[in-house]
Amino acid sequence: MLILAATPIGNLGDASARLIEMLETVEVVASEDTRTTQRLLAALGVANRPRLIALHDHNEKQVAAELAALAAERDLLVVSDAGMPTVSDPGYGLVAAAVAAGVAVTAIPGPSAVVTALAVSGLPTDRFTFEGFVARKPGERASSLRALAAEPRTMVFFEAPTRVAATLTDMAVAFGADRRAAVCRELTKLYEEVARGGLGELATWAEAGVRGEVVIVVEGAAPRTVEFPDAVTQVLELVRTGVRLKDASSEVSAHTGHSSRELYQAALAVRG
Repeated sequence: MLILAATPIGNLGDASARLIEMLETVEVVASEDTRTTQRLLAALGVANRPRLIALHDHNEKQVAAELAALAAERDLLVVSDAGMPTVSDPGYGLVAAAVAAGVAVTAIPGPSAVVTALAVSGLPTDRFTFEGFVARKPGERASSLRALAAEPRTMVFFEAPTRVAATLTDMAVAFGADRRAAVCRELTKLYEEVARGGLGELATWAEAGVRGEVVIVVEGAAPRTVEFPDAVTQVLELVRTGVRLKDASSEVSAHTGHSSRELYQAALAVRG
């Protein structure tokens, strides 16, 4: 079968007994970075030296079918550099290929930066959405964040340390400077830190520089009722920032409940 295994996100003590047992016995491991996996085997004191096959973003499409066929014949363990494979890490394409081929798929649960950050954030945990890495290009990032402005669930993002300040600034613009958030860095490691506050406050804090692996958790939007004229005004404001009228109408419709078509026509009439 195909076995997805979560590996420590920082603290080696979080490696589960099941993970270590599997590493001690399995013959083949599909690994995001074979060098990282070799270091993990050594750090955990695993004597077994399984065959390591690279499975990363650049080759997954090419090797997924072959690895799925291999998993049909023998156990194939899948690991990423940290956390659970397929969650912003390689593995989804392989799982899809295995399912399509009728190969059994299971998982060895364990550390996850997503749920760990959510748990320590101090923000609501009953409903949340994982948004992965924020877009790198400023324009795309601002647009994607605007589309999430009315999301009522707590949002979890991954971000590179060098872009944290810029992302928090864009979040403060899209969500409001007072929207509560938490920046979680180096989770489970020696220098673990969780900075909490409003997005504007955190953006200022991050200007000094942020190091390490970073997860940003943002509070969901409060329920609100927007009258139709105010919704039209929102559409026009987005258009003034460079958003196409059709896209602006759809975006405002998503968080106000008003018809996208009616918003488009009303905004068009005002502009005309």
